[in-house]
Amino acid sequence: MALTKTIVDDKIEVVGDHKAVQIRTATVIKEDGTELSRSFHRRVIHPGRTDNSDNYTKTDLSKESAEIQGIANSAWTDAVHDSWKAHCIQSNKDPFLG
Repeated sequence: MALTKTIVDDKIEVVGDHKAVQIRTATVIKEDGTELSRSFHRRVIHPGRTDNSDNYTKTDLSKESAEIQGIANSAWTDAVHDSWKAHCIQSNKDPFLG
């Protein structure tokens, strides 16, 4: 009786004007090759963030898989970063935009 646990990013989507990357991670538990359970976790990564002084920092992708890095780097052009930065700065000034 062998139990295995597999974790895989099984769905990656780029959505919205600011090209947010949505990632669904599946955790699959199997016993002797038969699936016993499957659960999901979702997360979203954005191109960057601003601090209280409106300084912009691009998102660090170094801990992401090569696949996610490739997708994000492809989607997050300079124009997307500029647009996202402007949105973040405006959101900091207007709490209803957050």
